[in-house]
Amino acid sequence: MASCHIRSFSLPSRSHPLIVTIEEQLCKLKASQFSTMSCKLNGLKNLFECTDDLLQMPVAQQTLSHESQSQCVEDALSGSLDLLDLCDSIRDFFSQMKECVQELEFSLGRRKRGITSEVEVYMESRKKLSKVIIKYLRYLKRKERNSTSEAMDNNSNLTNMISILTRVQEISLGEFQSILSFISQPKAKSKPFGWSIISKALQSKRVSCEVETEVNEVEKLDAELLTLKSSKDISISQLQSLLKGLEALGSSIQEAEEELECIYRLLVKTRVSLLNILNH
Repeated sequence: MASCHIRSFSLPSRSHPLIVTIEEQLCKLKASQFSTMSCKLNGLKNLFECTDDLLQMPVAQQTLSHESQSQCVEDALSGSLDLLDLCDSIRDFFSQMKECVQELEFSLGRRKRGITSEVEVYMESRKKLSKVIIKYLRYLKRKERNSTSEAMDNNSNLTNMISILTRVQEISLGEFQSILSFISQPKAKSKPFGWSIISKALQSKRVSCEVETEVNEVEKLDAELLTLKSSKDISISQLQSLLKGLEALGSSIQEAEEELECIYRLLVKTRVSLLNILNH
């Protein structure tokens, strides 16, 4: 894992364990390029929990509550709204993806011969969803390039607080984009399926956050679908194996949706905390 320097912040006169924890979480997320989606979601959840705990500290509230700092809090509020909207959009995309998987699972459950038409319907649905996701990712990239932040005195408590909130929002935005890209199909490749991207997102929770295994259930499904979709007849055991894999995939997506729901609630909580500080 890439090393990351942990900076000290004074709130008000010495490093606080909560600040150190937030810095550690930020470093882990920055170094999580090849981590599983489950690890990324868990890291975001921990980060937002610590961030709201920080905003509950009296010294943090006092630092941000002065009238002269209202614009800083409003900027933080705007960033929190962006994260809320993004998280909500990702939840919707995952819901659509789960629907695609469930429809394929249901249609295959009624088939006893070739599965070409069912797989093609699934592929077309995934292709449409992928186009929407890619368009949304491009929008996020444009918005990220257009965002700016003001330079402030590096020695003030206010700068420390705003720096923390800004870095939380920036790194979270990048992680959300990474999670969203997991369920978008790659550009044209030899394989027509987007399973290779999905596979990174749906690794077993038993896999380490540091290293991904090369072979997993989704890649096996990929190969199985590609093999069976052109077959005129498939055996009962082959169909049962395929249905079992689709069921597992649907369960993994469901778990991701539950994590996203938890993260969404934490983001709402953080936004409420910022609103309370602004209106104090």
